[in-house]
Amino acid sequence: MFSTTARARLLVGAALALCPAIAHAGQVTGTVSDASGTRTLPSAQVSIVELGRSVEADSAGQYRFSDVPRGEYTLRVRYTGADAVDTPITVDAAGMVTQDVAVGGGGDILVTGQRANLASSLSRQRGADGVESVLTRDSIGQFPDQNVAESVRRAPGVNVLNDQGEGRFVAVRGLDPSLNAASINGVRVPAPEADTRSVALDVVASELIESIEIKKSLTPDMDGDTIGASVEINTTSAFDRKKDLLAGSIEGSYNHYSGEVTPKGSVNFTRKFAENFGVSGGASYYLRKFETDNIEMDGWNTDEAGNGFADSVEYRDYDVRRLRTGGSLSLDWQPAPSTRLYARGIYNRFSDQEDRRRLIFEMDADPVASTATGASFDSADGRIRVERDLKDRFEKQVIQSYSVGGETETGPWRLRYSAAWSRASELESGSVDPITFRRDFDGEDGDDLSVAFDYGNYLRPRFAVGGASAAAFDDAAEYGFDSFDRTTLSRSVDREWNFRGDVTRSFALAEGTVELQAGGKARLREKTYDLQVDTFDGYDGDFTLADVVGRQSYRLAALGPVVAKKGERGFLDAEAAGFERDSLGSDFASLAEDYRVGEDIYSGYLLGRYQAGPLRLIGGVRMEHTRNDIRGSTVTLNEDGDAGEQLLVTPNRIRRRYTNWLPSAVVRYEATPELVLRAGAFRSLVRPSIGQLAPRFALERDGDDLEGAFGNPDLKPYRAWNLDVGAEWYFATSSVLQAGFFYKDIEDYITTVTFEGDDAPYNGSYRGIAFTEADIPLNSGKARIRGVELGFSQLFTMLPAPFDGLLTNLNYTFTDADGETFDGDTGGLRTIPLPASSRHTFNAVLGYEKGPVSVRLAGTYRDKYLDEVQAVADEDRYVRQHFQLDASARYRITPNLQLFGEWVNINDAKYVAYQNAPVTRRLLQYEEYGYTLKFGVRANF
Repeated sequence: MFSTTARARLLVGAALALCPAIAHAGQVTGTVSDASGTRTLPSAQVSIVELGRSVEADSAGQYRFSDVPRGEYTLRVRYTGADAVDTPITVDAAGMVTQDVAVGGGGDILVTGQRANLASSLSRQRGADGVESVLTRDSIGQFPDQNVAESVRRAPGVNVLNDQGEGRFVAVRGLDPSLNAASINGVRVPAPEADTRSVALDVVASELIESIEIKKSLTPDMDGDTIGASVEINTTSAFDRKKDLLAGSIEGSYNHYSGEVTPKGSVNFTRKFAENFGVSGGASYYLRKFETDNIEMDGWNTDEAGNGFADSVEYRDYDVRRLRTGGSLSLDWQPAPSTRLYARGIYNRFSDQEDRRRLIFEMDADPVASTATGASFDSADGRIRVERDLKDRFEKQVIQSYSVGGETETGPWRLRYSAAWSRASELESGSVDPITFRRDFDGEDGDDLSVAFDYGNYLRPRFAVGGASAAAFDDAAEYGFDSFDRTTLSRSVDREWNFRGDVTRSFALAEGTVELQAGGKARLREKTYDLQVDTFDGYDGDFTLADVVGRQSYRLAALGPVVAKKGERGFLDAEAAGFERDSLGSDFASLAEDYRVGEDIYSGYLLGRYQAGPLRLIGGVRMEHTRNDIRGSTVTLNEDGDAGEQLLVTPNRIRRRYTNWLPSAVVRYEATPELVLRAGAFRSLVRPSIGQLAPRFALERDGDDLEGAFGNPDLKPYRAWNLDVGAEWYFATSSVLQAGFFYKDIEDYITTVTFEGDDAPYNGSYRGIAFTEADIPLNSGKARIRGVELGFSQLFTMLPAPFDGLLTNLNYTFTDADGETFDGDTGGLRTIPLPASSRHTFNAVLGYEKGPVSVRLAGTYRDKYLDEVQAVADEDRYVRQHFQLDASARYRITPNLQLFGEWVNINDAKYVAYQNAPVTRRLLQYEEYGYTLKFGVRANF
C-alpha cells in the first residue's frame, strides 16, 4: 500500500509531466468593481479566453492568474446582472500585468436595494464549486431581514424553527438543526446552550454581517462535521469596498400584543486609511418587548366511552423582554501585493427576561362525563389539583469569535494561514423557576368543584368551573405556598482554539490549470456545564397567593388570580430564613447535570482541482481524528434505604478516540454561458451532542424501582453518504431558473429510547448500573433523505414602465426523510419521519424597486414536522404547518437618507403542536403572538 505522502508525490509528478515548457511565464492580477467605484464584486468570473483559464474574484474582488505565457489575450469578466466585459491585455517579457475591471458601465449594476442583493447572491451562487445558496447585504449595509435565522428562511431547502414567534434554529433539507454546522469568518461557532451543538442564529444581528453562505456540498478543504449544511457567516472587510462608508439607522418596534414601542439602532462603517490598509465594523442594539398567550395539554387518554381527554391542562401567559447587542471589527492590511493579512472579531450578547404565569389543572380521575368534543371532571370522583405559579427567569447568552490570518501568493504557490479563539456561554443566576401556589379540591375533604373542558375548537380549549367550591377557585387566599425552585447557577461555557494552514500549487496546462492543495487543522474544544438548583418546599409561616397577587394580561381565558410579575421577589428576600430547602432533592438535581467534555479534532486533507474552459473538477479526501476526554458523575438518590435517604456520587472519566476518512468529489460544468450543471458526492459526519455524550448517570431508587436517565459515552457519530445533482439556467439579467436533487444515507442515527428492566440489549444493567426503567440515547439505525429543490428568480426589466421595477424570488423544496426508532408497543423498530423534517417548504418574494421606492412582500410556508419522538407512535409530538406573511417598504428621500417600515407576521400565524389521535388531533401546545410593526430612518455617508 502506498502511503499518503507517496500518493501526493505521484500526483505532483503527474501534474508536472502534463505541464508544457512555458517561456517567459507571467502573472495577471487585478480587482473587479462596479462602474460607480463604490464596491468590489466578489465571485465575478474572470477568464483568459484564449487559454481556457478561469478564476472567481475573491472576497475583496481580486483575481490572479500565474504562469501566463507571453502574448496577447482577451480578459473576460462576467457578473450576474451585467453584460460581460472584454478587455485586451498583453503579457510582455516583463511578465507582470495589473488590469482592474469596472463592470456595469451602462448603469445595469445597482449597489443598493433588493436588486443589488439579488445580483450579488446569484453571482456568488453561480461561481461556487458545489451547491450553495448565498445571501448578501448591499453597499450601504442593508440586509433583507433582522437576524441570520430570519434571513436564511428565504433560501431553498431551509426550514427555520421558531421560538415565541421568532426564527432561531435552522434545519436544512429535512434534518434536525443539530446536524448543521455554523461558522463565523471560517471558524466554527460553539454553542452557548448546555446540551447541544446547534447554535441559535438569532443571536447574530444582520447589521454585523456581509454575507451568509449555506453550503450544501462539501469539498475536502472544509470541515466534515455537517450533514445538512454548513452555514458560513462572514463579517465585513475594508477591502469589500472602493469607497468609505458610514451608515446608521434608528427605528422603533411595536408589538400589538404588548402595546409597547421599543428601540433599535445600528451603525456600520468602512474606512480605508491607505490603499493597502483599512478598518470596518459595526454595532447594533435591539430591545424587544412582546407577549405570548399559550395553552398546553398533556396526559391524553381514552375513557370508557371511547372519548379522548387530557389529565393536565395549562394556560400560560408570557411577558418577554429580549435584548440583543453586538459589535464587530475587522482590520485588513496588504503589506505587499502578494500578501493580505487580517484580524477580525465579533461579539454578540443576547439576554432574555421571561415572566411566565400559569394556571394548571391536574385531574386524578377519568371524566364523569365526556363527548367527542369535551370532558367534565368532578372532585367527588377524584382530586382536582389547581396550581398557580410564576417563572421569573433571566438568561444571558454570549457568542464571541476572534481570528487572525492571511494569504500569501508567490508565483504558482498560495499559502493560507489562520488562528482563532471562540467562546460561547449561557448564564442564569437567581432565577425563580417557578414559585407555586396550590389548592387541592377533593371530595373526601368536603370540596365540591367541577371543571368542564370544551374541546370543540381543539386549538383553544375552554374551561368552566362550578359547584359549591367555585368561589374558592377564584380566591387567592385559598392557594397556599407549595414550593419554589431557584436556579442559583446555571452556567454553560464552550471554548475552542482553532489553527489552520493550507498550501496550494498551481500548474498551467496548454488549456486550463491543475491545482494541488493540502492542509491541516487543529480544533481544541472544551465545554463545561455547572448547575446549582435549590428547591424550597416548606415555609415556617403563612404565605398564600393573596400576598403576591397581580393582574393577568392573558387574552384567551379569564384565569382568576395570578402571581404578580416580580411580586415574589420582595417576599422571598425578606423572609428567606423561613423557607426550608430540600437538600437531597436539590443536590441530586444539581450534581446529576454537571459535566466537562474535551474534544480535540486534528484533520488533514489532500485536494486536486482541474479547471479548463467550462469544466471544473474537484476531488480528494479528508481525514479527521477525534479525541474525547469526558467527565460526569453517577448520582444515585436512595429515597427509602436502610440508612434513610442518601445521595451517592461517583465521578466518571472516559477517554476515547476515533478516525474518519471523508472522500468527496464535485463536478461543475458550464454547458452554455447561461447553463451551469453540478454534481457532487461526499462523505460527512456529525458527532453526538454534548449532552448525550457526557457520562451523566442519574438514578432514583424508591424501594425496588430504579429509574434513571443516562448519557452514553459510547455513542458513534452520525455518518452519511451525500449526493447532489443540479442545474442552474441564468436566462436573463439577475435571473435564474434552477433545479436540484439530493440524497443522503445516514448510518448510526441517534435517538433516545426508554428501556424497561427486561428489555434487550441491556436487560436491566447499563455500564454496571442496575435499573428498572432508563432513558438511554442510542445509535438506533439508518435514515434516508431524498428530495428536490426548485428555484426561480427574475427581474422583470423587459416590461413597460412602471412595471419594469418588479422582481420575484420563488423556491420550493420537497423532502422525503425517514428513519427508524425503537417501538415501545412491539419492542422492534418503527419507521418515522425524521425530526424537524417538513415534507414541503415554499418561499415567495414579490418585490418592486424603482427610483426612490422599494417594497417587498414575502411569504414562507413550512409543512408539518415531527418535533419529538416518544415510546409509541400515538404519543409522538408534531408541529402543525406554518405560513407567515411579512412586508417591508423603503423610500429614499435623498441619496443619503431613507425611511423604512416593516410589518412582520401580517396574518398572525400561530404555533401549534399536537398528537395524532385515532379520530382527531390532540392539542399539546398552542401559541399566538400577534404582529410586529417596525419603522425608522437610515442614513449613509
